[in-house]
Order: sequence, then structure tokens, then C-alpha cells
Amino acid sequence: MRAPISDWNPEDIHYWEHTGRRIARRNLVFSIFAEHLGFSVWLIWSVVAVNLPKAGFPFSADQLFWLVAVPNLVGAFLRLPYTAAVARFGGRDWTVFSAAVLVIPLLLLAYCVTTPGTPYWMFLVAAATAGFGGGNFASSMANISYFYPERHKGSALGVNAAGGNIGVAVVQVAVPVVIGVALLGDPQAPGLYLQNAALLYLVPVVLAAICAALLMDDLPAVRARMATQLTALRSKHTWVISVLYIGTFGSFIGYSAAFPLLISLQFTGSGASPAIAFLGPLVGSLSRPAGGWLSDRLGGARVTAAVFLLMGLGVTGVLASLGTGSFALFLAAFLFLFVVSGVGNGSTYRMIPAIFRAEATRTSAGPPSEPALALARTRAAAVIGLASAVGAFGGFLIPRGLGMSISRTGSITTALLVFLAGYGMCLVLTWWFYLRTVLVSRSPSLAAAGV
Repeated sequence: MRAPISDWNPEDIHYWEHTGRRIARRNLVFSIFAEHLGFSVWLIWSVVAVNLPKAGFPFSADQLFWLVAVPNLVGAFLRLPYTAAVARFGGRDWTVFSAAVLVIPLLLLAYCVTTPGTPYWMFLVAAATAGFGGGNFASSMANISYFYPERHKGSALGVNAAGGNIGVAVVQVAVPVVIGVALLGDPQAPGLYLQNAALLYLVPVVLAAICAALLMDDLPAVRARMATQLTALRSKHTWVISVLYIGTFGSFIGYSAAFPLLISLQFTGSGASPAIAFLGPLVGSLSRPAGGWLSDRLGGARVTAAVFLLMGLGVTGVLASLGTGSFALFLAAFLFLFVVSGVGNGSTYRMIPAIFRAEATRTSAGPPSEPALALARTRAAAVIGLASAVGAFGGFLIPRGLGMSISRTGSITTALLVFLAGYGMCLVLTWWFYLRTVLVSRSPSLAAAGV
């Protein structure tokens, strides 16, 4: 393993150009590799669940939605300890662990689908362990935030997140292909080898752990005291941003988990195939860096407000498609939702370091000192983890909302109306806490920080 870097100073332009940029990029690449696999394992049940009835497991629609929702619930809870673990163990060491532990959900998945008569509760346990992949994101983002200077954080965090997010699209493309190929074991049904979904990822997750151990770096600055990180909890912005992230990232991961099942259940017999569901997380992942890029130039609050307005428009399009029975409109509206939520993921995250840097500026008589800026960076990293945890609960709420709506009303309309109201609330919160303040110039430091 490499020795820890003791003199890291990315804000120094000369240091950044001659030394820092190269190191940061290398760590970003292998962080993305591990995080990408984490997302793939996290969402692997979104594909497996659709095929369980064909494999002889007669679960109801609501039971299937539970299987795609439980990993998101566990992943949301794990994001808090995963963020804290970066400060306790270091970014590199925790990346090694978080990649290696993904072997557990893969082995449990393989056991469940190859063992006839496996009870439903065992499937729930296996799906729950897939939440390990969801925790990976928080530690990765918190770690990478230390490697980049303020002027590049939006783009760097956007690229890091997009590389992870696109793992959702990859798993939804790759798994339907490999489960139709005889690799190992007997099929659960003719031509259906669900265990291959797990076998596909076993070697890559081991490789990711090895690469992290040998090629990533550790920054002593990351090893902040937990008490220092917890000071961020006293800021109202911590909780506002967390709620906004439910609306952006929660929508992305929730729709990603539910989309294959939605296509299968809502358009049964129409010829629409769940195999195209990967298009949603794909376009949502690719649009995430655009959110960071736009926010670096226009301000994260402005971009985020526009996102929630457009997401309301997207939900309206889905509602219209249900009324007309048009799959083309349904698909177009959901792809629009994915694109906009991806932009919102990037813009919301870009607001975090800007907000805490602005708070450091407000509390200083003159330009903030380096210790004050270092504290702001530590708090921002803590909030990145907390917001990602709270936001991930949206990944549980959306599939469960859709499942409950279908089981009780036979339609997803009720759930969509609730989502629409949620986006309206997020728009109001964004305006009230950030845009309103900036527009009336009550807090010039927020405006100057590009919030």
C-alpha cells in the first residue's frame, strides 16, 4: 500500500497543476470502479425480481416491490456509518472493505435462486444484504471531496457519482443477457439461469478491492474526529439539503429500482419489454455531471429549483400516459424524469461545499482562515454522507409507494400524485432557503459562493 499523503493542498494552484491533479484523478478512477460495482449489486434485485415468477417463485406484485425496495432501505441506513468510517479508517482502507463485502449479497443471491423451495423471508434477507452496495456511495463521495479544490468539486463529485450511478444501467443491461446463458448449475426454468446475475460480479468486486488497496491513496486530513463532523448536524442547511436530495437522488434510485417491474406490470401483453428499463438509469447517470457543471456556472440553487419544476412536468407526463395507455409517452416521460433527476443529483450536491464555505465566511471578520475553511470542508464531507443517506430513503419510499398503490387501487396514479406534491414541496424549500435569500441580498456570502 502507498504511504499516506501528508502535505495535501489542492487549493494551491501550483501544487494542484504539478502534483495534485494527477493523484486526484487516479483516486477518482478507482473510487468510481468500486462505487460502480456497489451500485450494480445494490440494484441487482431490480432485474432478478422481474424474472422470479418465470423461475417458479410465485410471489405477488407487492412482494416483488418489497424485494426491490429493501436494498434501498438498508443502503440508506448504511450510508451514515459508511461516511463515518472514512473519517475513522481512511478513504483507501474503507474502499477496500466496502468493495470486498459485496461478495456476501452475491453469494446469497446465488443460493436463493438455485435452491428450490427457498422461503420468501430468505429472499428478503438476501435482498437486504444488497444494501451494502448502497452504502458504498456515501463513503466514496465523502472521500473524493477531499481530493479536489473548491473550484472543481462540482465536476469531480458529479463524475464520481455518475460513474457509480451508471452501474444501475449496466446491471439492467448485463443481467438479462447472462441469465439466458448456461454457465454453471442447473436452470430454475428452461433457458433461465438467475444465478448468473451473481456470478457475473464476483470477480470484478474482488478486483476492485485489490485495485483500491494497491492504487489509491490515504489523506490524513480525511481522518477527522467524529465530534468535528457532528457539528454539521446543528446547521439547518444539513437537513434542508437532505430533504432536497430525497427529491433528486431518491427519485433516481427509486425509479431505477421500480422501472423494470412497472413496465412488466403496467403494460403486460403490449409487447413492451422490461429489458429496455436500463435506458432510464443510463440517461440519469449521464446527466448527473451536467448538474455539477451547470451549478459551477449558474449556482446550485437555481439549477435545483428548475429541476423540481421539471420533475413535476415529468410526473404529469406519466399520468397522461396512463390515461391514454400510450407506452411511448410513458417511456418518454420516465426518461425525462431520469434525466432531470440526474441533473438534480449533481446540483444538490454542489450546493453543499458552497453553503459551508459561505458559513465560514459569514462567521469571520475578514477572509476566513485556513482552519475555518478546513472545518467547513470537514462539515461538508459529513453532510455529503448524511444527505446521501437521507436521500436514499427515497429509493425505498418510491417502490413501496408504487407497490402499495397497485395493491390497494390497482393503479400507480395515487403514488404519482403523492410524488408530484413532494416535488412541489422541494421547490418551495429551495426557493425559501436559498433563492429568496440571494434575490433580496440578505446574505451576500451565499450569493458569492454560488449556492
